[in-house]
Amino acid sequence: MAKKDDDRVSRPDDENPEWTREQIRNARPALEVFAEVFGPEAAEMLRRGPGRPAKPDKKVNQTLRLDADVLDAYRRSGPGWQALMNQVLREHMPGGAVC
Repeated sequence: MAKKDDDRVSRPDDENPEWTREQIRNARPALEVFAEVFGPEAAEMLRRGPGRPAKPDKKVNQTLRLDADVLDAYRRSGPGWQALMNQVLREHMPGGAVC
């Protein structure tokens, strides 16, 4: 679809005026304003944490050189091939340590 030179959707209107430089300078985070209007408890309920919660059994990112045919065999096993490879390695850990 070709873009029009005069696109109504992108033009400011009475309900959605373009911000002035002063309004941009004076803008505050929405959570701060929300806390003033509805109280700090309500704002705290909306606050997001920094990403996903940490898993108790963190994985370690490790570079490992494998023969191409070994890697291809696991990949061909379908979704979950990395977990399967991890399970096989766990079952064959030196010292007989099984978690």
